[in-house]
Amino acid sequence: MPLSKRAVAEFFGTFWLVFGGCGSAVLAAAFPSLGIGFVGVAFAFGLTVLTMAFAIGHISGCHLNPAVSVGLVVGKRFPISELPAYVVAQVVGAIAASGVLYVIASGKAGFSLSGGFASNGYADHSPGGYSLLACFVAEVVLTAFFLLVILGSTDSRAPKGFAPIAIGLCLTLIHLISIPVTNTSVNPARSTGPALFVGGWALGQLWLFWVAPILGAILGGAVSLVFSPPTQPSVREELTR
Repeated sequence: MPLSKRAVAEFFGTFWLVFGGCGSAVLAAAFPSLGIGFVGVAFAFGLTVLTMAFAIGHISGCHLNPAVSVGLVVGKRFPISELPAYVVAQVVGAIAASGVLYVIASGKAGFSLSGGFASNGYADHSPGGYSLLACFVAEVVLTAFFLLVILGSTDSRAPKGFAPIAIGLCLTLIHLISIPVTNTSVNPARSTGPALFVGGWALGQLWLFWVAPILGAILGGAVSLVFSPPTQPSVREELTR
């Protein structure tokens, strides 16, 4: 499969993740009396990954996340030469999804970006008021374990056909833990899209949601090498089986 087509798949996959996950937070989380709340948002993010893993996993590997792509490079399951194309496609997909979400959300009277627009933040902009250090540690640790689940469930020795379920449920669990802490990133592209629309504090704090997830992904990818055979197929190849 040409890199250009795989990058397009990453664009649409990341669009779906951001539109579905952030859309649930912006449009449905606090809907009067019937809002889906933190649990609903957590499942929305997990479902976007699960559905896209089945839809495009055999095409691009369904990274949908610059940190995941970096972690897969470290874990020797993805070539570094293809990393820039994937990251650009993911970030552009996240921005496009945020733009569509803004058009929809702003169609309601009283809408304001001051509500955060599902942006990630720390300290005063953490949903629970968590410190910079707490938010940094949470993002590093959760991203590291996300990579361990991705790499483990797509290992050639793992049960076949269940990786999308494991990965989707892992992302759900990550959100159940950390929405009160950072509004949950573990994905620099997901953080970048909404932040560009909110501007101000969201852009000022965006650095954390690039640095911490990528450090966590590097850690997770490195740890996975301890358990991996010398040669492993790519995640895309495993999802195709």
